[in-house]
Amino acid sequence: MREALRLARRERGRTHPNPAVGAVVVSGGAVVGRGFHRGPGTPHAEVEALREAGSRARGARLYVTLEPCRHSGRTPPCTEAIQSSGVARVTAAIRDPNPQAGGGADVLTRQGIPTDVGDGASEALEINLPFFSWMVRRRPWITMKEALSVDGRVATRSGESRYLTGQQARRHVHRLRGRVDAIVVGSGTAIADDPSLNVRGIAGGRDPVRVVLDTRGRLLPTARMLQTGSPSPTLVYTASETPVTFERSLYQAGAEVVRVTTLGGHVDLREVVADLGERGLLSLVVEGGPTVHGAFLAAGLYDSLQLYWAPLLLGGEAVPSVAGAPLDALADAWHLTRPRVRRLGVDVLYEAYLATSWEEMKTRCLPAS
Repeated sequence: MREALRLARRERGRTHPNPAVGAVVVSGGAVVGRGFHRGPGTPHAEVEALREAGSRARGARLYVTLEPCRHSGRTPPCTEAIQSSGVARVTAAIRDPNPQAGGGADVLTRQGIPTDVGDGASEALEINLPFFSWMVRRRPWITMKEALSVDGRVATRSGESRYLTGQQARRHVHRLRGRVDAIVVGSGTAIADDPSLNVRGIAGGRDPVRVVLDTRGRLLPTARMLQTGSPSPTLVYTASETPVTFERSLYQAGAEVVRVTTLGGHVDLREVVADLGERGLLSLVVEGGPTVHGAFLAAGLYDSLQLYWAPLLLGGEAVPSVAGAPLDALADAWHLTRPRVRRLGVDVLYEAYLATSWEEMKTRCLPAS
C-alpha cells in the first residue's frame, strides 16, 4: 500500500477533476504490476497495474489507494477489469465518496473477490483532499498561502514585499500553482503587485484559474494577469451595484465579471466559494492580501495553510500577515494540526491543516475505528 500511495502522489493535482490514484499487484510476495491514473479519459490505476501484471494477476492481490469504481464513465468499470483478471483479493485504502462510482468494494465482494477497505486511509485522504472536499462538502479545499518575515510581516511599512523569499521558495510556489485549480487575490494585491498569477519555470504545470475579489470594481483591463495569453480564465467577483462599464471593460480584456451580494462591505466569500464549487473547481489557493486572509479566516473557510518564512525582521509597523479584529482569548484562536516543516534554501516552509477542517474530513471520509 505504501508503494500504491507513492504512485498516487506522482500525479497529485494533475488529474482534475478525477482523484490521483495508485495501484499495485502483488503475487508470491513480489510486485508484478504498478499503475497510476494520469487524468480523465486515461486508464484508471487498477487497469494499468493489471495490464502490467498480465497473467501474473491471476490469484494475486491488488492494492489500490481508492475503492475501485463500479460505473461506466469515460472508461469501463474497474470492477469488471478486476473480475476478468483473476485477482483473488483486493485491498483499498479508502471508499470513493462519489455516489456514481462508489460501492465497488461491495460489488467485488458479492462477486466472490474479498475486498478490504481501510489500510492507508488517512494517507489516501490527504492525497486527494480537494476531491473529497468537493464530493462531501460541495466546495473546494481552500489553502492560505503567504510569504512572510520571521516576525509575521508580509511587507514593509511602505508596502514593499517583492521578494521576501528566495528562489527555491518561489519555485515551490509555482509548483503549488501548477497543482491547484484556482488562485485567489484581493483587488488591493492585484493592483499593488500587478501579478501574473500563472505558472512559470515548471515543466507540465498548468495555469490555474485567476480569481480577483473586487467589491468596488477597481481592477483595470490592463492588469498583467489579463495580458499573459494564458488559456485559463480570470474571474472577477464584484458587488451587484458595480457600474456596467467596469464589467464591459474587463470582458473586452478577456475576464468574466461575476456579481454577488456583499456582506460587511465586501463580496460575500461564501457565495464566491459556492460559485467556484459549482464551476467544478476543487482546490483554491488564496494568496492575499492580509484583509482577504482575515476575511477567509473569520468566515471559517480555510482548510490548510502554507507559510513561507523568510530570514528577515521587518518591525512592528510593517504590514501584518492577517488583518481583522484581534482575538481577546487564546480559546478563540484557529488551531492547526498535522504540521510539516521543511527547508527551502534560506527559507522555511510551514504547512498545516486547520484542526476543525481536518477533523471534519476524517469524520466524513474515513472508516469508523
